[in-house]
Amino acid sequence: MNEDRQPGRIPLYVGQSHPCPYLEDRIALNHFADPTHLLSRPEYSALMSMGFRRSGEYVYRPACPECARCMSLRIDVEAFRPNRSQRRTLKANIGVRLKETPPEYSDEAFSLYRRYLNARHAGGEMAACEPGDFPGFLRASWSDTRFLELREHDRLLAVAATDPLSDGLSAVYTWFEPGLPTRGLGVLAILRQVEEARRRGLRWLYLGYWIPEARKMRYKTAYRPAQILIEGRWRVMDGKNEGSRFPARR
Repeated sequence: MNEDRQPGRIPLYVGQSHPCPYLEDRIALNHFADPTHLLSRPEYSALMSMGFRRSGEYVYRPACPECARCMSLRIDVEAFRPNRSQRRTLKANIGVRLKETPPEYSDEAFSLYRRYLNARHAGGEMAACEPGDFPGFLRASWSDTRFLELREHDRLLAVAATDPLSDGLSAVYTWFEPGLPTRGLGVLAILRQVEEARRRGLRWLYLGYWIPEARKMRYKTAYRPAQILIEGRWRVMDGKNEGSRFPARR
């Protein structure tokens, strides 16, 4: 990745409308950055600060004309302190070690990926993936994506695909062993990414989008202090804006 090129004008395109994957009876629309433009780290970081998200080579942002419910969320790594439940998770996994690896295929990682999808997203398109589809959306040719592996006695428990930014880390996607529900491995993966961002002297861990009504996204509100992007401004998440309804995009 070219880290020296500063953010400039990057063409944006409008994608095709499609059913919203989060809210019923809604139509979603995305803006995405020119996929032929190989982003530098400052450019990618600038887009993330404006509410974009990466999936494979594509960097996109919701642009639904009738809804503005998708809000980017980031954890304040400097100020974050684990709560009681999160401290219990850390204690239960005290023997788990983090190993950073390139974002490459391995039978071990793919087997874990398939078990996770079959347990969490059975019947979905992703659950039918084949080795040739992996890592697919997890990495981009221009990104320094890393796999942060969580291992216990050489056993792979979780993998967090993570992008480095100028001011933080972006949690792209995490999968973990579904047969150990009491270990809180999803929580552990976020906590270890927070620790890694802090170790690198970075301020933020970006967790993607949050929608108050989406049950599957509620876990993201457990990491405080956090900020959400509302109408182009990052604001501290609090009781006032967590349940608020915001107007349609203008």
